[in-house]
Amino acid sequence: MLKNEKGFTLIEMLIVLMVISVLLILIVPNLLNRGENVQEKGCKALVAVVQAQVDQYTIEKSEKPRSLQDLVTHNYINKEQRKCGNGKVLTLSGGNVTAGGS
Repeated sequence: MLKNEKGFTLIEMLIVLMVISVLLILIVPNLLNRGENVQEKGCKALVAVVQAQVDQYTIEKSEKPRSLQDLVTHNYINKEQRKCGNGKVLTLSGGNVTAGGS
């Protein structure tokens, strides 16, 4: 008496596992790169915000701030806004804000 059992063979299971592995290999690195892109975009946005505060300080005080500490002292920015989330430190030179190394 032959039984007609239905199920997956070992080969079919291995093929499915291989397909899943290939998909993971393609997807995971892209997810990691997006985290770096988010940090970079966040830093650019912070530079733009701090630059806007430098411009406002210049308009209101009729002089450019000497350093970012001037902006902190006069409550234009807070201490945390002198550094990006990715570790880059903001610097002020000639009225322009840039993000440099950590």
